[in-house]
Amino acid sequence: MTDKGAGAQGPGVLCSDPARLKAERAADAAPAVSPLAPKGGFPALPRIAGIRLAAGTAGVRYRDRPDVMLAEVAPGSAIAGVFTRSATRAAPVRDCQIKLPCLQAGLTTRPVGIVINSGNANAFTGPAGTGSVCRVCAAAAAALGTSAGHILTASTGVIGELLPDGRITAILGPLAAALSDAGARAAAQAIMTTDTFPKGAAARAEVGGRTVSLAGIAKGSGMIAPDMATMLACIFTDCAVAPGVLQTMVSGLNAQTFNAITVDSDTSTSDSLLVCATGQAGNRLLGDATGAPAAAFSRALRTVMADLAGQVVRDGEGATKFIRISVQGAADDGSAASVGRAIANSPLVKTAVAGEDPNWGRIVMAIGKSGEPVDCDRIAIWFGEVLVAECGRVAPGYTEAAGAAHLKGTEIGITVDLGVGAGAATVRTCDLTGRYVAINAGYRS
Repeated sequence: MTDKGAGAQGPGVLCSDPARLKAERAADAAPAVSPLAPKGGFPALPRIAGIRLAAGTAGVRYRDRPDVMLAEVAPGSAIAGVFTRSATRAAPVRDCQIKLPCLQAGLTTRPVGIVINSGNANAFTGPAGTGSVCRVCAAAAAALGTSAGHILTASTGVIGELLPDGRITAILGPLAAALSDAGARAAAQAIMTTDTFPKGAAARAEVGGRTVSLAGIAKGSGMIAPDMATMLACIFTDCAVAPGVLQTMVSGLNAQTFNAITVDSDTSTSDSLLVCATGQAGNRLLGDATGAPAAAFSRALRTVMADLAGQVVRDGEGATKFIRISVQGAADDGSAASVGRAIANSPLVKTAVAGEDPNWGRIVMAIGKSGEPVDCDRIAIWFGEVLVAECGRVAPGYTEAAGAAHLKGTEIGITVDLGVGAGAATVRTCDLTGRYVAINAGYRS
């Protein structure tokens, strides 16, 4: 979870109600690891030449756990990013959106710093929030020997409470001294809120005869219905790629990965994805997005983005089932995506899956409410390999037992054919359980 609302008593005011305090303490406690978490745990990420990371404990909100990460990106790197389109986006997002075009105007000539804190979103905090960003950037710039214009920040946590930025600036000097090319896991842990496991992904590709490496970290568990980005993610690579080409790739791949997931249909104020390419792999600079070398790098980048996006869904608050919704036969790809999101965001569909109830009528309902073109007499629906409905009615031979058998697993497939065209899309989501309600009822909201 991230970016939840402030308490009713106002930003920064502690609640005196014992039951409320107990709920808040429960929200701060480390949750059990999601049953959908990758079985191998956090992966062994490659060390990316030109990238160093560190993490530390500032006490922004959480007690005795890392909550600030610092990344140093070498001079000469290309930076790309996508951010939430929320009308109430946080102060760090607005600051990044101002700085990024300047950093992309040419390869950076000084180190770039990235500072991310958890526990407080610094959103809906007015001029004070902007001041906090400025102070954090100034302190990070001093610690890294660069300019404030080369510092990008992100914050995640409670909305509407003033960021205690002094706690962050106090540890940036020690973090800079602790920077390491092996700090990815610690950084991933520091950006967690109600996440139950740190998220990392990696890939390699042959680009122009050179091996390039990619490593990424992300956080996200609730308030997940990205609109331009994911909750928070940083991806690093040693590939040499022009800033404009990198931005084009990131924006395009984002639509297929982070923007194709949902947990609860809510778009965060703080969604941010940053991709940094140091160019130290020694490959010939990718100056355009066409050709075999660019295609190879793009595939690897998509692998990392899709992996991280999938992990965010697998860590959905209270999730017990991972659901892949494939829509085909739509008027176009955009229409297919719209139908997929309508199904994925339906509380009735998600609770039916949680209860292992093959109530496919709820899928029919969600298709209808999407407002997209469909042919009712040609719609077909599958649970996994089980044909549930065809030609606009229940399929001959379908049994409830067969549908329920598929829903008893943890990897759920729902396929829909709308029968009107060649458009297709895949949306990934999770089920909705009572645990989701418990988590959010106990979070400061």
